Amino acid sequence: MSNDLPDVDPRTWVVTAARGEDPGDPLNTPLVAASTYIRGGDLGYARDGGTPTWHALESLIGGLEGGPTLAFASGMAAAAAVFDQVTAGATVVIPDDCYQGVAGIADDGVTRGRWLVERIAVDDTAGWIDALQRAALVWIESPSNPLLNIADLAAIGAAPRREGTILAVDNTFATPLNQRPLELGADISMMSVTKYIGGHSDLLSGSLSTNDDELYAALHRLRVLTGATPGALESYLAVRGARTLAIRLDAAQQNAMAIAEYLDDHPAVNSVRYPGLTSHPQHDIATEQLNGFGTIVSFEVESGDAADALCLATTLIRHATSLGAVESTMERRSVIPGQEHLPAGLIRLSVGIESTTDLLADLETALAG
Repeated sequence: MSNDLPDVDPRTWVVTAARGEDPGDPLNTPLVAASTYIRGGDLGYARDGGTPTWHALESLIGGLEGGPTLAFASGMAAAAAVFDQVTAGATVVIPDDCYQGVAGIADDGVTRGRWLVERIAVDDTAGWIDALQRAALVWIESPSNPLLNIADLAAIGAAPRREGTILAVDNTFATPLNQRPLELGADISMMSVTKYIGGHSDLLSGSLSTNDDELYAALHRLRVLTGATPGALESYLAVRGARTLAIRLDAAQQNAMAIAEYLDDHPAVNSVRYPGLTSHPQHDIATEQLNGFGTIVSFEVESGDAADALCLATTLIRHATSLGAVESTMERRSVIPGQEHLPAGLIRLSVGIESTTDLLADLETALAG
């Protein structure tokens, strides 16, 4: 497990990492479609040792997150690997506002009698600190999906914890350019690489980063045993997508701020959730903790019917799930299985890199009905 971290700005790292080093090498690590290798070299069977294409992705993300990284077949595969570290009968703590897939893993474990689950409000710092003293796994999502609540990761990560307790942070929404959970005391930083790292809605992948040697070995062993390995094409595309992460994030965050301010003043919008707005309940923590406020804007309109109509009325902003790509998408979240408890009129808008003027005009026309 290598722990060689970059000595350059992360914005430079995403462009320069995982490239050829010797004369004659390809500048870009190529797509190596191989499952097995001739014996005698560093690689044998890909499920065990990986491929150069996987390694390039893991090296790039590891430098961003600040710790050695394992790539997985999807964000859910990565999350499942963390939950599989929990012993039978132990307690798992997750946020009250949590990605429905992760909440599904937690609930499935309860159904199977594997563990107990508690939920804590994302902004309940005292509650998270208490959980670190008694839970086997403390899983925090910050900013949360889709309500964009912010946890005080610095305070939580610095708090004492029971020996063996794992503090894992879903860093998908923030990305390592805005937040580095390992530096804030987390044992694991997880991402759905499908989202911002890939950035083009054309792959599934996930990652886990950790500076704990034993935990890294356990996660690697589980990936080998379960076969939750990344694809060669997906890894290649993720590296290529990551090259433009910094400029994509900059452009999309600027758009998101403009859209959040516009929606906040619109009479057809009941409320807006965006950490960059001073009205956000954890705006001060977000300002201190994050390098940027992200590209997701969640807002409420009058009803579920109004939300459905709005999602169908835009032309540039597409009605689709997922997030973090170059294009803007939005959807009503309460119709998603596992998210039925959310307000009926809540829309999650993933802001892309289109012209700010065009996006605002699209929303203006759609909101005018």
